[in-house]
Amino acid sequence: MSESGSPPELTAHGSTPATPRADGEPLPAEARSVPGTPRVPRPLIAIVQGLIGSLMMFVGSIGIGWIALGSPMVRNPLVIAMRTEGWGIVISTVLLTFGAMLLMRSWVRLGQRLTGWPKGSLRAVVIAVLAWSLPLLLAVPIFSRDVYAYIGQGRLMEAGENPYTTGISTLDNWFMLGADPAWAESRTPYGPVFLWLAHLVVEVTGAQPDLSVLLFRLLSCAGVALCVLYVPKLAAMHGFDGARALWLTVANPLFLISFVASAHNDGLMVGLAVAGTYFAATGRPIRGILLVTASIGIKPITILLLPFIGLLWAGTNASWPRKFATWAGTAILSFGLLLLSGIPYDLGPGWILAILDPTPGFTGYSPSGFLSMQVNRIADALGLPGGDIAAALRNTLKYLGIGIVVLLMFWGEGRRSHRVVRRMGLAFAAVVMLSPIIQPWYILWFLPFLAVTGIKDNWQVRVLYVVTGFFVIFGAQDQLSVWPYIEVSFNVSTIAYVVALAFTGYLMFLDPHTKHVLIEGGPRGWFERRRRRRVR
Repeated sequence: MSESGSPPELTAHGSTPATPRADGEPLPAEARSVPGTPRVPRPLIAIVQGLIGSLMMFVGSIGIGWIALGSPMVRNPLVIAMRTEGWGIVISTVLLTFGAMLLMRSWVRLGQRLTGWPKGSLRAVVIAVLAWSLPLLLAVPIFSRDVYAYIGQGRLMEAGENPYTTGISTLDNWFMLGADPAWAESRTPYGPVFLWLAHLVVEVTGAQPDLSVLLFRLLSCAGVALCVLYVPKLAAMHGFDGARALWLTVANPLFLISFVASAHNDGLMVGLAVAGTYFAATGRPIRGILLVTASIGIKPITILLLPFIGLLWAGTNASWPRKFATWAGTAILSFGLLLLSGIPYDLGPGWILAILDPTPGFTGYSPSGFLSMQVNRIADALGLPGGDIAAALRNTLKYLGIGIVVLLMFWGEGRRSHRVVRRMGLAFAAVVMLSPIIQPWYILWFLPFLAVTGIKDNWQVRVLYVVTGFFVIFGAQDQLSVWPYIEVSFNVSTIAYVVALAFTGYLMFLDPHTKHVLIEGGPRGWFERRRRRRVR
């Protein structure tokens, strides 16, 4: 029986998967079912520390988070003091940043305290997710204010406008509801299902910003709940520990901050995609296609998953005619539903435009953006058109990502055909990592699919630590709200950056529990799996 009390899932070959082990590899047969499994080693300490970090973020968000000018909160005396007085802004910044870093430490420590992933680990991780999420559910939006743009798009729907052709600047007092001015003229990048939900939220709340934020958070949390339910099941199906996979993904501080505190609709998108993948992988392809199609209806990027859902439908060692038939069936069913979903409210096939007309520009920390900036500088120094060469490089890398998706659709047959979900995760990762624009939460799109198919305890998990830490630090100092008419003699981003950097230094060089995480075993430790714990 699994930890949840249900029988273990079957693999794509129809057999019971290998017993999971802690380092991301299945245990060999001779090491399974050995008595004397140790008890969970005090995960409560890490859970409580993470709860304290989340509570600190909650308090800090009041003074430095994104509050809509139309919110009644701005007339509260305590809120006014925390957002207009120098001491309030400084304390809020420190609390928000320190709390985020404490949550980061608690996540790492939870994984350490559950080393070996004994019985009860899954329950401990679920408790951690719940405890760490609750304060963030009630916080002022932090690290992003996209949720306020959702309100604007819901208002457009209510006004009978098409968000695929009309920006929120056409609405009266749109800026009072907290949306970033960058969204003023932009067409929505979201799918028709999400626009229906945004309309429903606005109808229920009357566009009141605080209540609207809460409902959008609950929608995102529904996706988080789907991940809590199906990530362990998918991991067990592939022979990996469900508790460890859940810790790597949902208990990840970047996941909780992005999908609970920031209320990104990507949370619902990912949850539906994970659930759909599970059903497709367990012999229920129609249900899987419907769920993945709903995910595309939230945000169309998950259209990349459809070819792999078709492969799961085809089954292990399927003939090429069967694969092409299931691909065709998957496309007809999914695209047909998406086209039908555009009929209400006269949305049309606007979701196609959301795919074909991506956001222009690039981010300097994406591999594509960083490399193109270096190429631009070198080309300019040589008297060449650096800007044109850099743009061509970014486009080349973007199309290379799409090429990798096509390659992974066809590559990996025979004995590797049971690794379809792994190929799905790698394809998704290729598109994201080779895109010119990477937002912090984009990493979370493909993380669940890699976690359920094995992230090893070598360079793979260490890279996850580094990437998660980078984006937590980046968000803590980049997305801070100080009212423009407030004069302060200090830079809040600098304060946040110093606090985050100091905490990172403590974790890497002073904390006896975490300082070895990235350097243990030296260079060899990055490329060799840790030795499996000896079973007595």
